[in-house]
Amino acid sequence: MTAADTPLTLPAEWRDFLALTKPRVMTLVVFTGLCGMLAAPVAIDPVLGFTAILCIALGAGAAGALNQWYEADIDAVMKRTQGRPLPAGRMDRQAALHFGVGLAIFSVVLMGLAVNYAAAGILTISILFYVLVYTVWLKRRTPQNIVIGGAAGAFPPLIGWAAATGQVALLPLLLFATVFLWTPPHFWALALFIRMDYANAGVPMLPVVAGERATRTQIGLYTIPMALAAVAPWPLGLTGPIYGVSAVVLTAIFGAMALQVATRTTADGDKMQPEKRLFKYSLAYLALIFAAEVADRWMA
Repeated sequence: MTAADTPLTLPAEWRDFLALTKPRVMTLVVFTGLCGMLAAPVAIDPVLGFTAILCIALGAGAAGALNQWYEADIDAVMKRTQGRPLPAGRMDRQAALHFGVGLAIFSVVLMGLAVNYAAAGILTISILFYVLVYTVWLKRRTPQNIVIGGAAGAFPPLIGWAAATGQVALLPLLLFATVFLWTPPHFWALALFIRMDYANAGVPMLPVVAGERATRTQIGLYTIPMALAAVAPWPLGLTGPIYGVSAVVLTAIFGAMALQVATRTTADGDKMQPEKRLFKYSLAYLALIFAAEVADRWMA
């Protein structure tokens, strides 16, 4: 019996429901979705724009809640997740399931009725992909879980663009590709310094099943196509120099840090500092490169 199955000692509070939505993850999802919307060649009505971003946030929150509902047993074992509402025994699993499903349905229906069906359709795909493909199918079965599952976090710029235009174009597809290819080096950098947590939980993350050396190599390899996708909008004429120069500089820094991680031979002696720096910078990198896209659109 895990902590998630033990009787509740305290009733769930609003903070517990908020924690189910993974607010920190939601922040990045909302930001990339907003940038996708603002980078579109047409202006969206502010009320509809706010509604679209709200739906993206609710959809991300729904996916996070359903992920925690399904992974309550894993969260109970891993140190960094033991304080979540389900493994800590502050919430019933059924309540988490109902909350997640309700949020998902509400976000999709509202997006479809208030904004457009294209955005609602992509939002639906993103939720189902994260819950069914990544959480249920991939995460416990293959070390490629992050590679394939990375698509789930790459949908928001597509959703934002579709909310503004009603369709999808090459630029948001490149933004999608950038996030998709960014995800493996970002998460594998994290997995390198918390690999024992994954090992104890039985999650086949790459450092656990293939080893540290193979993981470092893959971080370096995935950084190459990520860099190409990130810089591509400029030479293709989809963006101007504001984005282009920013993408080149920011990606060069990412590449240098990834190369340091990929070529390292020592590990625990220095507390994984290069890996931690890459993980932290990767978050800033994604935010800055999307901000540069918006700046390029509005300041050009």
